[in-house]
Amino acid sequence: MNEMKTIGLIGGMSWESSIEYYRILNEQIKEKLGGLHSAQCILSSVDFGPIEKWMRNEEWDKITDHLCEVAINLEKAGANLIIICTNTMHKLLDAIQLKIQIPIYHIADAAADKIKELGLTKVGLLGTRFTMEGDFYKKRLLDQHHIEVIVPNPDERREVDHIIFEELVLGKITDPAREVYKQVIRKLQKKGAQGIILGCTEIPLLIKPQDSPIPVFDTTQLHAEFAVKKALEL
Repeated sequence: MNEMKTIGLIGGMSWESSIEYYRILNEQIKEKLGGLHSAQCILSSVDFGPIEKWMRNEEWDKITDHLCEVAINLEKAGANLIIICTNTMHKLLDAIQLKIQIPIYHIADAAADKIKELGLTKVGLLGTRFTMEGDFYKKRLLDQHHIEVIVPNPDERREVDHIIFEELVLGKITDPAREVYKQVIRKLQKKGAQGIILGCTEIPLLIKPQDSPIPVFDTTQLHAEFAVKKALEL
């Protein structure tokens, strides 16, 4: 029987996408190990309410302290590795990693593996405004994976971000929102994007491959698959 490491998940941001992580992890383990196997994991699901307010107020130090405590507790509980079930909080990954001995696997690296597999070098990025406007995601893809990243214009970024926080994290999936995203994707394609990173773990609830004229990279799916691969490495 394959040995399996225990995956620690920092979830709840939002719980809508954390459900997807849990489902994918278990489907992947069953597919790879067969029988009645399921993922060995520990989920720590945080309350997103105060975290969202801290984000809005740019109080990232408070979020860092909170998520460091969550990561430390996951390690104490027996996790062998950690994944943060949201793109935006990877802004804090380095600070969290300093507090624990077990590895945290970056969601951008999981996306990059698939992008490089398809031979693409320039992609569009959709996500929260923190993800689209910050360097933590774009710079990692460029510096470590030689993938150029372009983002929507300021008005489009506001619209993309608004839909995430006012609809998707609340489980609200609508056709008008999907049409907005499809239009943004088409504009990014015109700017040279060869593919689109769905850089918010809620976006794949709204946008499917058939909604885009170019490949889309579901970071929830790719991150969960990446974690399973690491969990099964001997």
